[in-house]
Amino acid sequence: MELRHLRYFVCVADEQNIGRAALRLHISQPPLTRQIQQLEEQLGAQLFRRTSRGVELTHAGRVLYDDARNILALSDRAAERASKAAQGLLGRVDVAIFGSGIFGAIPQLLRRFREAYPEVNIVLHTMNKEEQLDALRHQRVTLAFNRLMRPVDGLVCETLLTEPLYVAIPSGDRLAARTAVAFSELEGQPLVLFPTGSRPSFIDRVHEMCRASGFTPQVAQEVGDVVHAIALVATGFGICLVPHSATAMAVPGVTYRPLHHPTQSRVDLCCIYRADDDSQILGALLGSMRQSVTRLDLP
Repeated sequence: MELRHLRYFVCVADEQNIGRAALRLHISQPPLTRQIQQLEEQLGAQLFRRTSRGVELTHAGRVLYDDARNILALSDRAAERASKAAQGLLGRVDVAIFGSGIFGAIPQLLRRFREAYPEVNIVLHTMNKEEQLDALRHQRVTLAFNRLMRPVDGLVCETLLTEPLYVAIPSGDRLAARTAVAFSELEGQPLVLFPTGSRPSFIDRVHEMCRASGFTPQVAQEVGDVVHAIALVATGFGICLVPHSATAMAVPGVTYRPLHHPTQSRVDLCCIYRADDDSQILGALLGSMRQSVTRLDLP
């Protein structure tokens, strides 16, 4: 029994007339009659009885009719899902994010992708940079977000946007009263730096900025991510440079102020993916993000 037999059978049952069903199916009446006869022979059951107006279903035909419609609906659904998957409209995409990546642009970009592709399941994984690179190489994730990436064989690092830098300051500190903070004012201040782990990282960026400004940073603490860094600022451990996205963390005792630096007042946000990944779902995600990032309300 083939799907075409079921399609012909359902059409005849709906029309209750061989001639009208043939017109609807765009075939002539004799081939349609033969297809129905073949189906009856395969099943060993009469499916229609002739009437003065056409045909009607027998008891066996009525039983088959409900199942046939379900089978055809499942078949159409399977074909539709396969087509959507081929276009990147259906499936699962695993995405690696990092500390401050849970704030700001990344959630907005992923939300807009999900709105455009509601049948794609986005699964997020929080990883440091080393874990992200390993997961990409072993195809456990499709795409990762991070900052300050060095070239890596087999991977593409695409800059999506740059964010301005801010200073996270204990609210009782004198710098918190400023509308903005010049980088030179950080000399002698205890600094909380992040993230520890794979280098280069934002820690190296801060050291580079300090050297360019002619002083050595006074490092109070190095921590794994921006969340822990802000928590230490709140307890008075020191101050911390953060990307604008991190200012979404409204932590009692912490004030954020824009950073003024002559040349390095912004930091990049990159997406990383395998160079040989030609999957439709990755292409759809990248296309959505490239289009959406131009419409984000970013400083």
